[in-house]
Amino acid sequence: MIACAFTGHRKIEERHKASLDGILMRAINYAYAEGCREFYVGGALGFDTAAAKQIILFRLQHRDVKLRVVIPCKNQSDKWSQGQIRLYEYILANADSVEYVSDEYTSTCMRLRNQRLVDLSDMLIAYVSRDFSGSAQTVRMAEKGGKPVYNLYNALDSELKRKQ
Repeated sequence: MIACAFTGHRKIEERHKASLDGILMRAINYAYAEGCREFYVGGALGFDTAAAKQIILFRLQHRDVKLRVVIPCKNQSDKWSQGQIRLYEYILANADSVEYVSDEYTSTCMRLRNQRLVDLSDMLIAYVSRDFSGSAQTVRMAEKGGKPVYNLYNALDSELKRKQ
């Protein structure tokens, strides 16, 4: 069985927001067609949350799909808004498994979570626009491991150019 992980920035660029769900669903469909049945997300706000919501929707038609959430630490959501926490709890309640890399926040828990996502997956779907982020670190880890990476950031930009 093939597994796919998602990594991306917490902030989605305004110009990409309207198209993000559609391109995520196409990416999930592609991964599924390639044999992916397990989908891993990192549990963060932004791209991770958007990917998890689309996987939950995809599962309505594809019951063989599993959503797996890998979280850096148990207190990750301590400083989030009530709305963000409600969405997070919805995702966790709909996940087939939840794994915590650390009980508490540490200086390494994010990097360890990123490495865990790469270790568990055969391909990576990303939303990365810059080289100096945790998501970019995850992309580099996947590339170093010889795993294919599909960056939706570039695809969203191409889609916007076509519409102009």
